[in-house]
Amino acid sequence: MIDYSDPTSPILIRNDGPIGRLILNRPDKRNAMSEAMWSAIPEAVGLLDNNPAVRVVIVSSSSEKAFSAGADIAELEKIAASKERQESNRIAIREAQRTLARAKKPTIAQVAGACMGGGCGIAIHCDMRFAASTSRFGITPAKLGLIYPLNDTKQLMDLVGPAKAKSMLFTGRVVDAEEALRIGLVDELFDAAELAARTDAFAHQIAQVSQYSVRGIKETIRLILDGQHDDDEHTAAMFRNSNEGIDAAEGVRAFLEKRQANFTWDGEE
Repeated sequence: MIDYSDPTSPILIRNDGPIGRLILNRPDKRNAMSEAMWSAIPEAVGLLDNNPAVRVVIVSSSSEKAFSAGADIAELEKIAASKERQESNRIAIREAQRTLARAKKPTIAQVAGACMGGGCGIAIHCDMRFAASTSRFGITPAKLGLIYPLNDTKQLMDLVGPAKAKSMLFTGRVVDAEEALRIGLVDELFDAAELAARTDAFAHQIAQVSQYSVRGIKETIRLILDGQHDDDEHTAAMFRNSNEGIDAAEGVRAFLEKRQANFTWDGEE
């Protein structure tokens, strides 16, 4: 297992009360994503996801200059020379992004600086994206003679729609923060000096409500994104069972007593 507390590790984990932090930490390379970094992300996400003290995960960078500049291009040249490396790299990227997208807990990408290629792939697989007004976004396989994976393309289309996805992918152009907000690529823009505090404030809002509700809502949204259009027995049971939970009892009681609820569900069934 990687020591995610080691300040030299390219992927860091930090716990800050109910906020878990996954930090890209290769500042000398502008967080260019190596296969080793992709391979480390599922374990890092799992550690945060399974920590009962953590309620929200923020994905960020140790540098304000770049969230991530994308793939490690020097490594890509070596990968291209080996069918085995091509496949292992593809799987590492897919598993990292899939783990982020399907984490039990809400994930927020906190984006400062350049967010390119694979870095943008990390951000779009988080539940939400908060960005500095100076950030820039680009997905550039067309400039490298590569093809963007289907899973990544779907995530992008779910956010910005087919036309804007084509505009970005066909040209590999860089999108500034204002356009990213306008087309739905990011959810909130803040001055760079305020980004971390504003992201933390929103994460704490999520941490204060019922985590039973948040987990169930996130699962429901994922089922819809995966193509489900109507209730089945599982989703119907989720709705029914929520009425009997400890958080529902506390929420109703707090509302009637005109006080703030003290939700205690901790992830145990």
